[in-house]
Amino acid sequence: MELDAMVNAAPLRQVQQVARDAAAAGFSGLVITEAGRTAYLSCAAAALAADLDLATGVAVAFPRSPMVTASTAWELADTTGGRFRLGLGTQVKAHITRRYAAEFDPPGPRLREYVAALRAIFRAFAGEEKLSFEGDYWQFSLLPPEWSPGPLSVPPPPIDIAAVNPWMLRTAGEVADGVHVHPLNSPTYLRTTVLPELARGAAKAGRDVADLAVIVPCFTAVGDTEEERAPWRDTARFQIAFYGSTPNYGYIFEQLGAPGTGEALNERMRARDYAGMANLITDDLLAHFLIECAWDDLADRVIERYRGIATRVVLYFAGSTWQRDRHAFARLGEIGHAVRAAG
Repeated sequence: MELDAMVNAAPLRQVQQVARDAAAAGFSGLVITEAGRTAYLSCAAAALAADLDLATGVAVAFPRSPMVTASTAWELADTTGGRFRLGLGTQVKAHITRRYAAEFDPPGPRLREYVAALRAIFRAFAGEEKLSFEGDYWQFSLLPPEWSPGPLSVPPPPIDIAAVNPWMLRTAGEVADGVHVHPLNSPTYLRTTVLPELARGAAKAGRDVADLAVIVPCFTAVGDTEEERAPWRDTARFQIAFYGSTPNYGYIFEQLGAPGTGEALNERMRARDYAGMANLITDDLLAHFLIECAWDDLADRVIERYRGIATRVVLYFAGSTWQRDRHAFARLGEIGHAVRAAG
């Protein structure tokens, strides 16, 4: 089990400082999100600053041709010496169609084919076969030698996909190298939905589910005083409410004996009642999604919650902590040694 810091794509010199600080603190790697800036450029900047595992967590797939994504991932695998993981997601329809002017439907089958296209392109880059991919959404048949990056001295980059619902989790188990679990996760959801569905998908493809990377974000509120913990608790409460307002995630609350929470959050979101949204996440409900503890207890709490489930635990607030308090960021990374030793 590895410990990663989740950080936003950011100005590239800043990303390089984050990477140096993360390596010094004891983090295994960075999981770099994509919003206003591209995760790929941030991964490249981090790779040139420190020896870390790096992953896009996650990059938006559909607006980029699989050939463009494959080329970028290939270069990052080369630059990192094989320490780059390509994490992909669908995003939501409004962003894909209205912000990127790209095709979206049907998102699940489209992402599944995207992964297949990437693997075909990777094989062509490596010189293993001529490029010839015919899918429902993409077709590739031209790769002159001068346009190919050529073979790598390391394996092709692993491909991980973001998944929430059972169908996509099974797809990850069947065709991907790993899964980016949604930040809205609880131990109940991980054990009753994520792991069984990944195993079903892996079994369908004749694969061993133990070979899959299970990348799990973790909300934390750490501190030795109430004053230290309270701001992070409040931030986590709102973030959980925000994620939970998405209709497709409602069943996660039902698993915790809180039916109707998703619908109530969605109603308040549409009314822009953000305080009301946060109030729906009671302390008892919050505890399912949040590790709240003193500094000396953090390593044990992370190990207790995720051992046997996650292969990589990603501290969701690590990037924000770096912005606010570099000393606290270093203390978060210190538990990396214990997490790795726990296996």
